[in-house]
Amino acid sequence: MMPRLLSTIRSPKDLNSLSLSQLNQLADEIRQEICSVVAQRSAHFASNLGVVELTIALHSVFDFSWDRLIWDVGHQTYPHKLLTGRADRFSTIRTKGGLMGYPDPAESPFDLFMTGHAGCSISSALGLSCGDDLLKNLDEPFASNPNAASNPNAAGNPNAASNPNALSTSPRRTVAVIGDGSFSSGVVFEGLNHLGELRKNITVILNDNKMSICPRVGSFGHYLDTLRMKPFYTEMKADMKQMVQNIPFIGKAIRNGFHDLKMAFKACVSGGMLFEEMGIRYIGPVDGHNIRQLRKFLRMASQFQGPVLLHVLTRKGHGFSPAEHDPAKFHAPSPQLVRGFTCPQTRDTSSASTNETTPEKNAISPEKSLPNPVEDRSYTVLASRKIMDLMERDPKVVVITAAMCQGNKLERIRQCFPQRFFDVGICESHAVVLAAGMAKAGLRPIVDIYSTFMQRAYDHIFQEVSLQNLPVTLLMDRAGLVGADGPTHHGAYDLAYLRPFPNLTITAPCDEQDLEQMLELAVKHPAPFSIRCSKTQTPVLTGVPREAVTWGKAEILQRGVPGSGLIIACGAQTAEALNALRLAGDESVTLVNLRFIKPLDTETLLPLVRQSSWVLTVEEGSRMGGASAALLEALTDAQLENWFPIPPIMRLGMEDRFIAHASRAEQLRETGLDAQGILNAIQKLQGFRNADFRSQKN
Repeated sequence: MMPRLLSTIRSPKDLNSLSLSQLNQLADEIRQEICSVVAQRSAHFASNLGVVELTIALHSVFDFSWDRLIWDVGHQTYPHKLLTGRADRFSTIRTKGGLMGYPDPAESPFDLFMTGHAGCSISSALGLSCGDDLLKNLDEPFASNPNAASNPNAAGNPNAASNPNALSTSPRRTVAVIGDGSFSSGVVFEGLNHLGELRKNITVILNDNKMSICPRVGSFGHYLDTLRMKPFYTEMKADMKQMVQNIPFIGKAIRNGFHDLKMAFKACVSGGMLFEEMGIRYIGPVDGHNIRQLRKFLRMASQFQGPVLLHVLTRKGHGFSPAEHDPAKFHAPSPQLVRGFTCPQTRDTSSASTNETTPEKNAISPEKSLPNPVEDRSYTVLASRKIMDLMERDPKVVVITAAMCQGNKLERIRQCFPQRFFDVGICESHAVVLAAGMAKAGLRPIVDIYSTFMQRAYDHIFQEVSLQNLPVTLLMDRAGLVGADGPTHHGAYDLAYLRPFPNLTITAPCDEQDLEQMLELAVKHPAPFSIRCSKTQTPVLTGVPREAVTWGKAEILQRGVPGSGLIIACGAQTAEALNALRLAGDESVTLVNLRFIKPLDTETLLPLVRQSSWVLTVEEGSRMGGASAALLEALTDAQLENWFPIPPIMRLGMEDRFIAHASRAEQLRETGLDAQGILNAIQKLQGFRNADFRSQKN
């Protein structure tokens, strides 16, 4: 058995002593390490298996203690973490207190940005390059290398001298790694447009695997497919250049004279000159699973002055046959799908250019070994079922998503209603404007996007939807705390950023009944309507009277006695509040299921507040600008008309800080939003009330 190499890699400089065969062995070990972790907990899988060789090649050609490396999205950085001194902690990834599943500057100086949203890498890289160029002539000692103090290869570090690339006087190169799925995002082309003008020394690695999370969409993908079919131009150009230069006396003149011919020829063989016409040199495509070839072309790219785009062809899930055949399913699979399987050690990459793979002999379908799964009754699944029902009954209902067909559980809708299902790619702004146009034409569009990604469409929610008062439904999935994906993906801010918009109704269903009736109401409502859904199974409320959803009205789940407490709960946390009251055995407290954050049901809420000795608000989102803020604003306004004493109010929600990755249960406990945390708040408020009563009596 060959000795394990991964355990010897303490920093990227250790790659310099490895042979090509050893680098290939290291790639196999990295895949095995990723498999072992994903067999224990759900984590990003197929995307990481697809960039192993690329990551090794990048760290063996560039010195990212001096050069710059930006990962777009960032969920494909597991190999990067393993090569940059974090292998001994890799088993903790996506657990509370462990490594983050995305780049994290707090973990390593090799992570420059905490990323999680797509399309930003090129603009970030350009900003870094501009900053480096402007600072390099200043007198401050840190200006030439601002990471020097913490850099593992920096001057003063005992290991720095052994790295042949660690030359602080060398020109700094910035590298952005971005997938083809992200190229549908408009900010990518904004960055490319500016990059082509400024001509900075930036290498853009286009990691082309024909995928986003699901198969990519859009005409730019078709353009990349034409480039895949013409991989010989770059190498042939280099060979021709060398041959012409070697002609005695006249070589240089011939080369200069052939420039126009070369450009015309390139237009023919490369399927177009989109990048070249933007001022960005195009190289590729290159086999993304061939380390030797990758290193060759990365070195070539690093030698050019100005921006370069290196087109790299990879396969998501490479090395793990089930993931290669269904990368969407294995994007972040359950551990049962991976457990018991190993990543085969293979160096055959001949099919990378077409994304075609040959099934392993005697391969076992993972599904055969799985137990019968528990029925998924998450908000996401139930929302998809209800949308399907609405589309069956109303031909005007359409659904739009932004590269999240699988995440939003819309596959069946895509299959049954292909003409009324629109996956726009990673283009949230376009999705909202598209919906506005459809609504103007008379359709009833539902924009189904994660809360954290809806932020990217903010201006268009304002101008194209709210300002025009168009009947667009914004269905915000994964609102609130999302667990292991952490701060880049929490849906913490949608209430705060939507509340200021006129005309917009804002709701939060507490269970399946609320969700279904709110969707029914939304597609009939004559104005914009938003629904936020938590990333959890829908609670089941038992033993409480229920009312049908009525526009703008809250629901009283438990009517207590005057002079006692009042709990106003929002969304899924309503069930946690009910559980807290049952833990306390307290039926004297009134519990309200808020349902509508805007318009706020002041007709119900204000009299309840007046007659209560204390008030507790519970929401799974930012307290700043959220549902509790709406209540405080309403109370302040009401006092101007008819003053009354406001009882003590405690607000449970997400504080003014980012919540680190952990399980959702751990995050709820940390923020006091689980049943025990709510019970603690109730007891604290009751203690305040009793202390106040005793002081008044004395």
